[in-house]
Amino acid sequence: MDFAAAFTRDPQAAPYPVRCDATAAAGFAVLAVALALTVDDGRRPDAVGWALLLAAHVPLAWRRRAPLPVLLAVVACVAPYHALDFMHLAPIPASMTALYTVAATGRPKRTLLVGLSVVSITLTMQLVVNPHEMVELLRVSGWVIAMLVFGASIRLYRQLVAGLVERAEREAERKVAEERLRIARDLHDLLAHSITLIGVQASVAAHVLVADPDRLDRKALVGALEGISETCREARAEVRTTLHVLRAAPEGPLPDLASLPDLVRSSGADLTVRTGEAKVPAAVGAAAYRIVQESLTNAVRHGGPDPRVRVDVGLVDEALTVRVTNSVAAAGGGATGTTAPRASAGSGYGIIGMRERARSVGGTLSAGPRDGGGFEVTAALPLAERRVTV
Repeated sequence: MDFAAAFTRDPQAAPYPVRCDATAAAGFAVLAVALALTVDDGRRPDAVGWALLLAAHVPLAWRRRAPLPVLLAVVACVAPYHALDFMHLAPIPASMTALYTVAATGRPKRTLLVGLSVVSITLTMQLVVNPHEMVELLRVSGWVIAMLVFGASIRLYRQLVAGLVERAEREAERKVAEERLRIARDLHDLLAHSITLIGVQASVAAHVLVADPDRLDRKALVGALEGISETCREARAEVRTTLHVLRAAPEGPLPDLASLPDLVRSSGADLTVRTGEAKVPAAVGAAAYRIVQESLTNAVRHGGPDPRVRVDVGLVDEALTVRVTNSVAAAGGGATGTTAPRASAGSGYGIIGMRERARSVGGTLSAGPRDGGGFEVTAALPLAERRVTV
């Protein structure tokens, strides 16, 4: 058993809490029976004493689910047990465990109030049973306070560790994002260099062809064309290597509008495509596909058990329009997206990711609730090349 993990883990989030606590409660009950039979610090339990002693261990099976009610149930059994002057040491492990759980899972104010109440009950019972045993009185009170302090210390330690872990995770995510941005910039520089070099080599080839057709330098022309081919191969290899580093290596052909029917069919949505014979650039088709994919994913996630989604793709004024509507209003707002863009939510980056997809081809995207309920995502992606501002 990893004791370090047991101390740092939230006790209420541990796996199989009832099963583990029931096993521990059975162990404490066996220990209590052994103490009641071997230790001589009170009367030997009779039928009532045994019933109270064993009953005090039953609530411990739910100590992490309901710490305070479990403590009250334990005290309700232990108090009359001590009042009848049975073996006083036997129920101590169960009582201390219940106290520890309350202190380790509750707020300081609740722990303080519980401590004062338990100490008051303990002092009262001790004064009734052994009014002249002041040393015993102080010893029992000290154990109660020590267990509460120990539980509170463990709770503070867990909070400290959780804060450090959360801070480390945020720092790791920030560094990963910075490194991915740096790699993307390197990829941009690589492509820009390769394209520039290809342009220069193509210009050389064109010049060789038109400068003096009668004295065509075939060797120079072949060299220019081979240079273009080599540059393309190198650029492709570098791009694939960079994408592998980004953990985004392509697993198949670039998605396009022809892939939409299969995507929409798998989600049960209705699809209408009205593009005619228009030639859609590969980048625009891929952007449309990813926008529809993200919208359908969010519709399934946020649109309730039976979302009714419709996908319309068409051409309006030399632009490819994509509209994904969900006619079912989702609780909490949003069916095909989220009510507020969140970079950590959804496949891709939710609405932010879809907007970036549209912006990458010079387009625009809007998303929000529909009149009458539901959610709608609308994108306009120009077919002609358009400069994207940074």
